[in-house]
Amino acid sequence: MEQNTSPKGFRIRTLNYCLILGASILYIFLIHATLQISQKYEHLLLTTADYIACQKSAAQVEEGSDFLTEQVRLFAVTQDLTYADAYFKEAYETRKREHALERLELNVTDAASLSYLQTALDNSNRLMERELYSIKLVAAANGYPESRMDPALLTVELTAQDRLSSPEEKLKKAQSLVFDASYTDAKALIKDNTSYFITNVLNATLDHQATSQNDLELTITRQRIYISLLFIMNVLTFLMIIILVIKPLRIYIKNIRDDRALELIGSYEFRYLALTYNNIYEINAANYTKMRKKAELDPLTGIMNRGAFEQLKERLRIQPLPMALLLIDVDNFKTVNDENGHEIGDKVLKKVAGLLTSSFRPSDFAIRIGGDEFAVVMTDIQPDLKDAVIKKAEQINRILLSGEDGLPRISLSIGVAFSPSGFHDELFRNADSALYIVKQNGRCGCHVYEEPARTL
Repeated sequence: MEQNTSPKGFRIRTLNYCLILGASILYIFLIHATLQISQKYEHLLLTTADYIACQKSAAQVEEGSDFLTEQVRLFAVTQDLTYADAYFKEAYETRKREHALERLELNVTDAASLSYLQTALDNSNRLMERELYSIKLVAAANGYPESRMDPALLTVELTAQDRLSSPEEKLKKAQSLVFDASYTDAKALIKDNTSYFITNVLNATLDHQATSQNDLELTITRQRIYISLLFIMNVLTFLMIIILVIKPLRIYIKNIRDDRALELIGSYEFRYLALTYNNIYEINAANYTKMRKKAELDPLTGIMNRGAFEQLKERLRIQPLPMALLLIDVDNFKTVNDENGHEIGDKVLKKVAGLLTSSFRPSDFAIRIGGDEFAVVMTDIQPDLKDAVIKKAEQINRILLSGEDGLPRISLSIGVAFSPSGFHDELFRNADSALYIVKQNGRCGCHVYEEPARTL
């Protein structure tokens, strides 16, 4: 029979390559989307951190200006040099306002927003001229030596009128300079500029956050799509395995157990396998039938003879199936022949052959090897059924020993050996060894060969 080498069906290898390629592409997209999510999240955090830094710097500019105002006013009211020292330390050493603006210039790229804070600082510096003049008036009114004051105060010159005014007038003007409406308006302008800066920065931050949030949501949506596609691909893979692999395997196993040809289902590879198996199955079936037809039967007993036994052994050599071999001798058969004649002896042999055929399964083979030697080949049997085999042997011996049909009472000696993978010469030797043990122990029995325990 010619084999069809081009069965129809999907090739598992091709589908597998396609699935691997698709999964790899999706994984690359998924990793890219995950990295983008991480980057956009970091951008959101940085934007928020920048806003907080801007807010903090703006507050420091305003706090520095307010601190100078507080110290100059306290000095104008109390004439306590401690406040003047604190004023000069902030103005020329700590310089909180200038340092805050310098930090912002490094991080803020929005020049328009930054200009508001620079204007606030410029206004605060212009107010310092009034504040220094107020401090100079207080120092002159109290007669503080110039060596006790900050060097910056040396550059401040009082007007001729202020120099000639009384200490009380100097103090009054000093207080007016830092408490009057123009000073308050200038302070309010500083606060307005810092507020404008914060508002602009906040609006810019909110715009950046909204853009980043939209991008982040879009990227997360893409990631969800990729994950969904991967899930669908996994489901399709499982379905492909079930339809193209598992289902055909289950059907093939059932067909093999039922000793039937395989159905052409599943993928291309399984269909090709089925065609190949079916060709071999048909050839083996034809050969087996031919062998059974050509097998010579024993003319006396009607069961298989030694020639058929040799053919059966060759067939079982190439079929690695579990089996058992029973070698059987009729005990003291020569005595039966001598005492009762060959005719009775032949009837005894026929009776033994009939019992062997009827006691075992239809799939088993009863064989007359020669003379009073018989064999039974049991196919598809495991060693855990040895007790059942022994019981069959005991039942046969009970029948033969009963003598109900008028024939001489006889018994059988049976040696049994099991093989997990077909017939081999060792199997025959093992069964013969088991038979020898039965004969050594008085005949009329059954013994199953067991592998000797290995010594360490």
